[in-house]
Amino acid sequence: MFKIIFGALALFIINNTAMAQTPPASPYQEGVHYFAIEQAPGAKPGDSVEVTEVFSYLCTHCNTFEPYLQNWQSKMHEGVSLNRIPVEFGRAAWSLYARAYVAASVMGIAEKSHVPMMDAIWKQRRQMHNMEQLAEFYSDFGVNKETFLATAQSFAVDAQLRREQQLARTYGVTGTPTLIVNGRYRVAAGGAVPSLDMMLSIVDYLVAQELALQAAQQAQAQEGEAEVAASGE
Repeated sequence: MFKIIFGALALFIINNTAMAQTPPASPYQEGVHYFAIEQAPGAKPGDSVEVTEVFSYLCTHCNTFEPYLQNWQSKMHEGVSLNRIPVEFGRAAWSLYARAYVAASVMGIAEKSHVPMMDAIWKQRRQMHNMEQLAEFYSDFGVNKETFLATAQSFAVDAQLRREQQLARTYGVTGTPTLIVNGRYRVAAGGAVPSLDMMLSIVDYLVAQELALQAAQQAQAQEGEAEVAASGE
C-alpha cells in the first residue's frame, strides 16, 4: 500500500513539475492564424519591427480596414514602424493608383495624403482615371502638378514599384488588405481570422515575439562585447 501511495505521489509531483515548466499555449497558431514567409530575413538587434500593409486604394476592404489600422497605429509601440506596399495584381486601375502612391512616397507626401485619398475615392466618390487627375489631387499637398507627373514616370518610381510588387509576391500575398510582420509573417482576415480586430490582435502577438527576439539578440550581442572587452584587459 505504501508503495502504491508513494508511486502516485511521485507521479503527481512529476506531472505538476512538467506542467509548471511548460509555457502557456500560444493563442494563435502558425499555418492557421498566420503564415511564416519562406526565405524571410532574420531579425537584427536594434532594428525596429516593421509592419507592412499590402493594400490598394481601389480595394473596398482596405477602405474598411483603414480606421482600424489608424487606431492601431496611434497606440503603436515605439519600437514598431508601419509602412505600405500598394499592389497591382495585374489590374490597370490598381496599377495606376499604385504608381501614384509610390510617386507620392518618393516626394514625401504619401503619409499625409493617404487617408484623404481613401476618403476622396470612397466617401466623396471622386473619379480619377488617369495620372493627370491623380496629380491634380496630390497638388493639394504642396507639390507641383507637373513635377508629380514627371516623378510618377521616373526611373526611381519604376524601380520602387517593381521591387515592391516582387516583395508582395515573395510574401505570398494574394488579397488585400494583408499585413506583413518584419518580413517574416503574413496575416490576413478570413477563415480562422474572422474579424479585422482579430487580425490586428495577431499582429500584436507577432510584434511582441519579434521585439522579444530582438531584445534577446541585443542582450547576447552586448554580453559578447563585454566578454571581448574583459579578455583584452
